[in-house]
Amino acid sequence: MSPARPLVRLAALSLALALPAPSSAQEAPPSARERDAALLVGSLLGGTPMLDDLRSLVDEVGGRATGSEANSRSVEWALARFRAAGVTARTEAFPMPALWLERGATASVQGPGVRFAPRVAAMPFSTATPKAGLTAPLVDAGRGTGADLQRLGAKAKGAFLLVETDELKDVDGLFREYDEATAIESRAFAAGVAGVVYMGSRPGNQLYRHSVSVGPRNTRPMMVMERDGAKRALRLLRAGKALSLTAALDLKTGGPYESRNVIGELRGTTHPDEVVVLGAHLDSWDLGGGALDNGANVAMLLDLARQMQRLGLKPARTLRFALWNGEEQGMYGSAGYTRSHAAELNQHTMALSVDIGCGRITGFYTNGRPALVPLVDAALKPVAGLGPFTQVDVPVVGTDNFDFMMHGVANLIANQEPATYGPNYHARSDEFEQCDARTLRANAAVVGALAWGFATMEEKLPRQSRAEVEALIRDTDLGSQMKSFNVWEEWAAGTRGHPLEGKPTTPAPR
Repeated sequence: MSPARPLVRLAALSLALALPAPSSAQEAPPSARERDAALLVGSLLGGTPMLDDLRSLVDEVGGRATGSEANSRSVEWALARFRAAGVTARTEAFPMPALWLERGATASVQGPGVRFAPRVAAMPFSTATPKAGLTAPLVDAGRGTGADLQRLGAKAKGAFLLVETDELKDVDGLFREYDEATAIESRAFAAGVAGVVYMGSRPGNQLYRHSVSVGPRNTRPMMVMERDGAKRALRLLRAGKALSLTAALDLKTGGPYESRNVIGELRGTTHPDEVVVLGAHLDSWDLGGGALDNGANVAMLLDLARQMQRLGLKPARTLRFALWNGEEQGMYGSAGYTRSHAAELNQHTMALSVDIGCGRITGFYTNGRPALVPLVDAALKPVAGLGPFTQVDVPVVGTDNFDFMMHGVANLIANQEPATYGPNYHARSDEFEQCDARTLRANAAVVGALAWGFATMEEKLPRQSRAEVEALIRDTDLGSQMKSFNVWEEWAAGTRGHPLEGKPTTPAPR
């Protein structure tokens, strides 16, 4: 069966579900807003160029780490796509605190009668080694717990710690991995290690990028080793073999520099100064093509803007389609936006981030704003047939909603089924084939209904004060998440999010 036929049936079904049931004598006909929502949903489920855009971004541009030549090409690519669709678009510059790119990474494990060369990937913000490599003892750090470091004692100092991991299976495991890495690295650095080597957690010996917890402040070589190679090294160590590791990490690093976000815009009609931001990040790590993280959702937002423009839909509020850069290194593109648009944040009525791959959207994180839940429910009525949808009112750190949340702007994250996201996260395997076409089109319809709802509804939530954001931190685990993602200190200093009382608008990071 042609793949287009199920999509046509799905589009027809959704269009029927989006409109109210045939009216009786007592019922009013659908409103213009309802008809426009149905038209948009049906269009997004049809034969649009979205998949061609995704294929082009992943296969032609490829992995696009911020600061790379490929990332610069992705900016021009996105501008061209918006403008070809007749959508007004521009770039907006923002500061990045430090440049980090890998040019090459190799490793060799050696000991009495043993020598092998497992594949490794440098962790973002690892330091480089001398050109000939850095050699140090390789020691079994278990899981990197406090008890493991205590067992190693003085052997940890000046050594590479090899840390065992579980195989990553889902998004929950991914967040657990981030949390555990923060604690592991804190203990390791305090012990004076030469560096840390993580057993790769991805199946099939996939290599991937996993940022060092302290970001640009890191002072040690850090890497991920292919899973089977790390298992071999641990078996040898546990059999009593003394091993050393020689790592050669060739990196391109530097100080602050300027990057660019791409912003497409559909100007509002009756409330043009009120802004709804729809965001996905354009950058990706460079081992794979960046389809799941986050090319699929970049292509989706481009298509949403394209279809609104093609259909001549006129939102009441201004819609901004934000393709962020610098997300992988610390959500710096969206942080830069909140700084440069600080004077108009009171007029931002909602900021959405879509960043959990290609799995079906099951609802939205409302990030500690319970009053958002009924507004989201109302906006999703035109796509009720693609549900059910459940909103989860807990704050989440780790993507580009963060700085809007810390500035008190109502914000959402699309909650998605894991699908293939976890095992392929930041990995060489993050390519076009990871995404299912029907699911992507259904997700586009869901985000389209949400966007149109928030761009046209009468209701809006006021911006929260710093005191209200501080209460959210106090009453939830938001603070611990911020520490895991290395953003707590900026908030505490008033240089990120709402400024401290008496301080001017937050400066750019140095």
